[in-house]
Order: sequence, then structure tokens, then C-alpha cells
Amino acid sequence: MAQYFFDTSAIVKYYHAEVGTPTVSAIFAESGRTIRISNLGFLEIQSAFAMKVRSGVLREEAAGMLWAKLLLDIAAGEIEIYKISDDHFATAQRLIEQHGFGKRLRTLDAPQLALALDLADQSLLDYFVAADASLAEVAAIEGLKIISPERPQRP
Repeated sequence: MAQYFFDTSAIVKYYHAEVGTPTVSAIFAESGRTIRISNLGFLEIQSAFAMKVRSGVLREEAAGMLWAKLLLDIAAGEIEIYKISDDHFATAQRLIEQHGFGKRLRTLDAPQLALALDLADQSLLDYFVAADASLAEVAAIEGLKIISPERPQRP
């Protein structure tokens, strides 16, 4: 029973077909798996759907249906949401200080990575799933096992 933490860049692929969707769908289909996201990721997913509407990739009604499916998945326990705490923000600051000059670690990615590291410390994470290559690189440096849906190979 694998435990996954999904960054927004990866989980959106479950709801909207794009490069990497087959890998993400295979994870969701695993028996007994656990999928976790952050409360910030939950917000970012809605923003990602809105961006797809603005860019003409999705119609607004379709984005609303995807959002409803996400909410149903959460209500059914298919996805667990974890809250980013003040301690996670402190860790995020350390991550940016440590990696920000040499790697592209975005402001909103750092607290999610901090939460994933905390989950790993509690044995609540086996794989960090991220389509953002820069984020995945920093997560790997920090010791997490990475799944990059757009390059589907498992460690």
C-alpha cells in the first residue's frame, strides 16, 4: 500500500488529460494506495482549472465538472488534505535559502515540499509525485523518492 503526496502539477493530470495522465491514473487505480495533497494544493488546483479556462483549453462548465469530481473524490476519502503549518513555512524558508539560488524553487512549492518532508519523517509518504522538474529535483536532493508523471519511471 503505497502512500503518495501529489504536487498540483501532477494531480491536475488526473482530472484533465495531458502528458502524464496515464501514470497518474495508474496511481489512482492502485488498490489500497493513499493520496495526499496540501490545503495549498487544493487551492492551486482550482486556480489551474481557471487558467485552463482562460487559455481556452477548457470551457467553464467543464472546469466546474472537474472541480466537482475533485470534491467528490475528497469526500469519498480518495484524497486526503493536509494543512500547511507554521513549522512547514519555517522549513519552506530553509528550503528556499538552501536551494533557491541554484534551483528554481517557487514560493508556493516550498511549503508543499516542506509538508511532504514532514509526512516522510512520519512514515506517511513513499513517493512525491510532481510534474514540475525543478520541484522534483529539489525534492530528490532532500531525500524523497520521486515520480515524475511526464517521465514515468519509478525509482
